[in-house]
Amino acid sequence: MTDGFPAPVAVASVPLATTVTRVAELADKLGRDQNEVFDLRRLSEASGVPVDVVKSLLEGRPAGEPDLQARFLQRLDLLRRTRVKPNGRRYTQQEIADGAAMSRQQAGALINGDRRPTMEHCDAIQRFFGVHSGFLTAHDAEALNDALLRTEQQLLQDFAGRERERERERETVPAESDSVDDPLARLLQNHGVRGIAWRAAQLPSDKHRDKVAEWLDMLLESVKPNES
Repeated sequence: MTDGFPAPVAVASVPLATTVTRVAELADKLGRDQNEVFDLRRLSEASGVPVDVVKSLLEGRPAGEPDLQARFLQRLDLLRRTRVKPNGRRYTQQEIADGAAMSRQQAGALINGDRRPTMEHCDAIQRFFGVHSGFLTAHDAEALNDALLRTEQQLLQDFAGRERERERERETVPAESDSVDDPLARLLQNHGVRGIAWRAAQLPSDKHRDKVAEWLDMLLESVKPNES
């Protein structure tokens, strides 16, 4: 045990390839651009893994694994560059120290790599920057897999929403189809009551208007529900 971190161990096997396949299939179903879904910079910022390592891992190539100290510094630097204040400026060492409930000297030593962080330091810094637990410590493949699992959850929500919308559309189709097959509904849809009356009024004689009235009576009679 060294400064709160366990001794280095072999990298755990993470089913990253399986997650990549599922996400790619979901993206295809939704018609999403694969380059957008697997945007290297976005995944880097979400996982803390460098862009070049993200690319290698997505392609199934080994990318090496930094030791705990190097990984911490790498991801802390990424947090300071990408999680900035509303005015676009980086958080100062003092602001990080205050937010993480440590002294400025402690924060400075951690940021500069002069001191190895403990798990308590990591948890406090992660809370300050609003990132999930393990952001600063997870192995690269595990961190990238977690980021892709969050992407998958969002895609699943989008897919479910699209399916609900399609179901609503399917439910309305029969009613619309029935109305098109109904001659009276079709007549009213095309002309409207006022339109029919206006057209009848333009006919040259009462004889013609009587014919229209007779035709409408026949139409109404033909669509009248049968009495039991």
